[in-house]
Amino acid sequence: MSSTALSASTAAHRRSKDRRRLGDNIAGWSFAGPATLVILGFSLVPMAWALALSFTDSDLMTPGRNVGLDNYRALLEDPVFFQALRNTGLLLVLYIPASLVAGLLVAVLLNRKVRGIGFYRTCFLVPYIVSATATGLLMGFIFDRDFGLANGLLAKLGLPIQGLLSSPSQAMFVLTLIFFWTRFGFSVVIYLAAIQEISREVMEAASIDGAGWWTTFRHIIVPSVRPMTIFLAVWGVIDALQFFDLVMTTTKGGPANATVTIVYYVWQLAFTYSTAGYGAAVAYVLFAGTLLLIVVGLLVARRRGVTT
Repeated sequence: MSSTALSASTAAHRRSKDRRRLGDNIAGWSFAGPATLVILGFSLVPMAWALALSFTDSDLMTPGRNVGLDNYRALLEDPVFFQALRNTGLLLVLYIPASLVAGLLVAVLLNRKVRGIGFYRTCFLVPYIVSATATGLLMGFIFDRDFGLANGLLAKLGLPIQGLLSSPSQAMFVLTLIFFWTRFGFSVVIYLAAIQEISREVMEAASIDGAGWWTTFRHIIVPSVRPMTIFLAVWGVIDALQFFDLVMTTTKGGPANATVTIVYYVWQLAFTYSTAGYGAAVAYVLFAGTLLLIVVGLLVARRRGVTT
């Protein structure tokens, strides 16, 4: 074959390959395009708009004037902001370890072949999929100081009546308990799936070698599900930092700001106090804090040789 014919054949092959690549790109974007537009329209664009808003004194009704970093400086002197940080931090400290430990232990128990195991697994998942609004209204009734079932039970046991959601010292702990009850079912499902992926041969070998329940749990199950633990910890941080709906339907941040969380404070600033610019600044501080926590968690996991 002459060099001219070879060049023509190579060029034709290249054009054919380019047409196939173009066709693949068009097909791919026809599927991914709508989702990309949704992400741009409902995530990235609002984020950019909120960032610009955080440098103004806008109330969402008027454009507002540029105030530079004044909103961010005001955060340093805002006692409610620091109260919201403390409440959110308390939620994180209590919820994350409890959801991981309880989720893993319950998953181990639900990994047994007993009659009705499907029903038991469903019972732990139901609180997670039930509407948060419905859960909040129900829990508001259960933990009501005067007419709630919780205090009614305490009275029957001869114990003193508690303030619960009406007490500044108890309300955040009660909300954390409710939040744990509604969310840790997700940890159970993830851990259960991870446990079922553990090789049966490994478990049988441990049993033959005389390993007890605790030895098997500590040296086989816990290391095997470690990547899921990192995932659930990160997921839990994001979930807890977005804690809003239960506050809205139960305490509305009270009493005396005892249950105000960062996200609820952002909502108050924007839609109750008409200080949307300041609220946007708080939201971006939350975003930066969330990103920092996630990055630190992933770096720690990588340093320990754990991959998710």
